[in-house]
Amino acid sequence: MAVLRQEVDPGEAGLDPGALERLDRELARRVDGGEMPGFLVAVARAGRVAHLTAYGARDLAAGLPVESDTLWRIYSMTKPVTTVGALMLVEDGLLSLDDEVGRHLPAFAEPRVHVDGSGDRMRTRPAAGPLLVRHLMTHTAGLTFAFYHAHPVDALYRAAGLDSSVAPGTDLAGTTDVYATLPLQFDPGTRWNYSVATNVLGRVVEVVSGRPLDVYLAERVFRPLGMEDAGFEVTDAQAGRLAELYGETDDGGIEPIDGLPLRGRPRFLSGSGGMVASAHDMHRFMEVLRRRGELDGTRLLRPETVALMTRNHLPGGADLRTVGVPPHDDPGNEGVGFGLGVSVVVDPSRTREPSGLGAYGWSGVATTTFWVDPGRDLTVQFYTQVRPRSSHTVYRDLKRLVHQALAD
Repeated sequence: MAVLRQEVDPGEAGLDPGALERLDRELARRVDGGEMPGFLVAVARAGRVAHLTAYGARDLAAGLPVESDTLWRIYSMTKPVTTVGALMLVEDGLLSLDDEVGRHLPAFAEPRVHVDGSGDRMRTRPAAGPLLVRHLMTHTAGLTFAFYHAHPVDALYRAAGLDSSVAPGTDLAGTTDVYATLPLQFDPGTRWNYSVATNVLGRVVEVVSGRPLDVYLAERVFRPLGMEDAGFEVTDAQAGRLAELYGETDDGGIEPIDGLPLRGRPRFLSGSGGMVASAHDMHRFMEVLRRRGELDGTRLLRPETVALMTRNHLPGGADLRTVGVPPHDDPGNEGVGFGLGVSVVVDPSRTREPSGLGAYGWSGVATTTFWVDPGRDLTVQFYTQVRPRSSHTVYRDLKRLVHQALAD
């Protein structure tokens, strides 16, 4: 079993130990105050882990501590992994970013777009152009989530039983077929809406590769990179290391809630949010991106493919606030664009938290996050297991305090 370990003193890596102590104190304060059960944070420079702290509990009732080998539900941090798997098929010549999704998933061959109205009175029209693979990777497909409550199409997702993004009783193929029956919010490629698009991309990967998504990612990504615990299920041997999942209560505390059905292979393999992983696993994944596609003699992607993945692809070079539909037209999205499966900082002067130009990464709904900052040769990952009622403020403090620790 591979475990993440600190490899170098902070000062040797150009980090201020005092600032890192402040980071740990702030995160510990949240644990001691009952906001989080525990956490793990790791900061690396030039690929070497210079700060690693595990604090609090992975299971409060059982009194089990967070440890460096704890397993985490990473939810939407699955999306960049699925995207890398799809980009490998592009490099294999089996898939193109400009392939029509309908070529691989015929149910998407003739997408329709919302015009006006809602429910039975909704009017739609044929999309102005085809839905492309690149639109799935950039969340410019016009798809949505049921939980937004911001658009009439969101309500159609709820009516179709897609509250948790999976059609009841179906697998990935069946669920994506249900998505295809519903209209798009906008013409593909014109706006940005975070959505079920990466589930559709995962199904494209299955069809093109001829393998289930979990098998394909294990063969092409997890095993080659040494991501020993990463996957879509937890074995009996791993179960004791899995962190309990919590949700926020009305009084600001936390309580255990149901999470991903990880014991036994799930019927629905979610390319959007189905993975579990350790900090060691995600360090390996961040490293292959930081090193432009190669790690320890294993090359997953060519450097130019990683460069393409980690640059802004939004229409006209806009940021998420400019082309995002509600609720994404938020001031917190200023200065941040979107690449292929990851957000990308395009203007650090306009971002809510301190950021480096070109820094990229993504987060998960259980308050997990990672980012790679190429300009500072920096990678950061953070984990707890709390599904907040709204966006968790810990991210802001995390970025502020990490940037304060940059001494060079």
